[in-house]
Amino acid sequence: MTGPKELIDKLHKNQELSLEEWTELIKNRTPELSEYLFELAREERHKYYGHDVYVRGLIEFTNYCRNDCLYCGIRKSNAAAHRYRLDEDTILRCCQEGYDLGFRTFVLQGGEDGYFTEERIIHIVRRIREHFPQCAITLSIGEWKKDSYQAFFDAGADRYLLRHETYNPEHYAKLHPPILSAAHRQQCLWDLKDIGYQVGTGFMVGAPFQTPEYLAEDMQFLKELNPHMVGIGPFIPHHDTPFADQPAGTLELTLFMLGLIRLMLPKVLLPATTALGTIHPKGRELGILAGANVVMPNLSPTEVRKDYLLYDNKICTGDESAQCRHCLERRMTSVGYQVVTSRGDSLNI
Repeated sequence: MTGPKELIDKLHKNQELSLEEWTELIKNRTPELSEYLFELAREERHKYYGHDVYVRGLIEFTNYCRNDCLYCGIRKSNAAAHRYRLDEDTILRCCQEGYDLGFRTFVLQGGEDGYFTEERIIHIVRRIREHFPQCAITLSIGEWKKDSYQAFFDAGADRYLLRHETYNPEHYAKLHPPILSAAHRQQCLWDLKDIGYQVGTGFMVGAPFQTPEYLAEDMQFLKELNPHMVGIGPFIPHHDTPFADQPAGTLELTLFMLGLIRLMLPKVLLPATTALGTIHPKGRELGILAGANVVMPNLSPTEVRKDYLLYDNKICTGDESAQCRHCLERRMTSVGYQVVTSRGDSLNI
């Protein structure tokens, strides 16, 4: 019987495990094992990315959403959500402010909002591309037809973030309304890769009904997809959703999964997410020490930040962009890393 430490060594060497091995490893983790994993994960991260931390400027441009995902604070059924949309000029101003602060990647994130048609998204992307030709433009706007993804790419979008949330179809069905399916979500990711985007995906850690077996399936899917970026974060309940009373995912398991992803996909871009910083005051620093190499401060106008509330107690809902940026720089320096001004392209090609 292979012990968990041997499984980590095997993963380090071969960059893959079987479904059973993943499940064993996740089930049998200990604080000592985690430390061993993080050490190896940091080695891999330093080999490819040194001590650099890439920043992405997040612009949350709409919190309207046609979907009714059971865990999400901006779900269609949440009548208590205070809705907003940013107009094109405001989005451009956020980019300018970010550019002046040294950001070279902008992430346009929003709910699946019917107001923002394919034509409107194309127009926004074209304007950003025109004003900031050397910057990377990332979209995180959900599921579209392949033709639309192609049109956004042709307009100048470089990257696309679409978390698969959970690979297992039965688990997916427990977290989403019947109109959404795991298979369709995954097909969108293959379409995006096929078009030529740098693709980011990911999953929630500690989502309701999640098992180690489901996480093992997530890891196998990541291995198969081989994305450029993987964003994972703990599930955090929101008080106006059906999962309001569910327990949050843990810092400990999230960090462990980050370390495993770094060993499996050594060149991947791996964010230390806002959700990590929300469940622990040093969550993002600990994420970096577990193998992450990206942070995503908020460039949205201060007055709307509190309204893009996917989960409760989200951090950085009031800070100005500049404060956010400088605060993060200090935090990264405190653990021996430096924030760099760069597009920060993935080496995982």
